[in-house]
Amino acid sequence: MPHTDLTPATLTDPTTTSRSHRRQAWTVTGLLVVFMMVNFADKSVLGLAADPIRNDLGLSATGFGLTNSAFFLLFSLCGAMGGLLADRVRPRWLLLGMALVWSIAQTPMALGGGLIALVASRIVLGAAEGPAFPVAQHTALAWFPDHRRNLPGALITIGITLGVVLAAPGLTWMIQHHGWRSAFAVVAVAGMVWAAAWALFGKDRTSRADVPGADSGSADEDGSHAPSYRRILTTRTWIGATIGYFGTYWMIALSLVWVPSYLHDGLGYSATAAAGLVAGIWAVNGLALLGQAGVTGWLLRRGVSSRWARGRAGGITLLVSAVSCGALSQAGRGPVTVLLLLVGFGLCGAMSTVAVTTVAEIVPARRRGGALGLMNAVVTTGGLIAPALTGHLVDTQGRTGYQHAVLLAAALLALGGTAAVTLIHPARDARRLAP
Repeated sequence: MPHTDLTPATLTDPTTTSRSHRRQAWTVTGLLVVFMMVNFADKSVLGLAADPIRNDLGLSATGFGLTNSAFFLLFSLCGAMGGLLADRVRPRWLLLGMALVWSIAQTPMALGGGLIALVASRIVLGAAEGPAFPVAQHTALAWFPDHRRNLPGALITIGITLGVVLAAPGLTWMIQHHGWRSAFAVVAVAGMVWAAAWALFGKDRTSRADVPGADSGSADEDGSHAPSYRRILTTRTWIGATIGYFGTYWMIALSLVWVPSYLHDGLGYSATAAAGLVAGIWAVNGLALLGQAGVTGWLLRRGVSSRWARGRAGGITLLVSAVSCGALSQAGRGPVTVLLLLVGFGLCGAMSTVAVTTVAEIVPARRRGGALGLMNAVVTTGGLIAPALTGHLVDTQGRTGYQHAVLLAAALLALGGTAAVTLIHPARDARRLAP
């Protein structure tokens, strides 16, 4: 099946088509921002309802961590498969199917399911959500030329932030006033509403001719000139972006699953205050994403290489976050702790957009979905490991376990920042992948 990015089209009115193209591009981007909001509202439910779920189902910290890790059991594998499939099947239908499965997966817990139902529903949910981010980015970036991709890429990633910022206080209120099962019902309905909107207004990119400056695409329609995935995955840029993004995703997993408990049990904040701080982390994350998009776009338009504008800018944010987390692991409750928390867990999120746009820069459209999906498959293994490992540390070490978990996160961020700064070099690797 020919890829939608490479389907030829005849344009009769370039001005009208360009205006229509821009309107459709931003409509699709807006819908995909909401798509990621629902996606991460789904993910945040267990972290926000951690204490009542553990009490009702009799789970230890290790058991709760393993339950959360079950979400990632098929997440990475399906993320890779979904990304590869997006190179062959219209992403519009993949996205619609994902949203419908999300909603169905939430219903058993909304209707009274127990531990087995919880684990099974999280596995199904993880399988359906695994491809969400790479397929959403692949779908949106296809509508824009490379030097215009930073903003839509950042906005879709900000959907993650908005999902948690809105979900944290809203779902916490639902949990406190209507029980934790009501939160599952809310996100199930949200998924169905989005699916209906996407069925009506979602669209794949069907023409390249109306995007000035779009990448020419080094592959023919049959992909005969496109580089192999093996060549893509062995570039230093792909490796550096992936290692950096792994550190970011480790922090995402901790923010979703354990930061509410860390703030409540480890530092003594109330549930309401903890939810507010979680929302603050994601608000900082959103500001970091917008700031990175603005700075990177400004640098690229002035001729600064992507190695600096993307790779080193993203790497520096990870290194700053690493320093903040290192200090946070030794700090007690107070204003300085809040600042370190917001910087350590919030600033590093900018690397997710850097990784996506960097890989999209070096990979032709025919291979973009697969390259992004395979990257996502690697980095999301952090979501499989981080919750279970943190639960084990808390069970065996008590409150000290939280400190050691944050210190480990600092080390991973430092590794990721170093890899991004030293390995990412898009211009070099794009030349190596050229036919």
